[in-house]
Amino acid sequence: EVITFSEADYEGVRLPHDDAVVVTLLVELFTIKRILIDSGSSADILYEHAFDQLRIPTYQLKPVKTPLVGFAGETIHPLGSINLSVVAGTTPCQTQIDMT
Repeated sequence: EVITFSEADYEGVRLPHDDAVVVTLLVELFTIKRILIDSGSSADILYEHAFDQLRIPTYQLKPVKTPLVGFAGETIHPLGSINLSVVAGTTPCQTQIDMT
């Protein structure tokens, strides 16, 4: 599904810009707001606080051995990885995918 933006979407935006996009998605039947979409990132990250609010048991996490390096250079060790169902859009323009 192609995502397009109209002139109305540019209201208040100073052009040119290279801002990331922030959206609201349905993840495992829960609405999660302020999801940052950064096409330059190589990882899809769900912070522990959001994970806890989804009430998914931690035993469903698969071990991850590779640490992540944060924007400020700090090393972060993920709790694990998990596949989650993500729904974007509303009917009839809606898509569902599984994301890790």
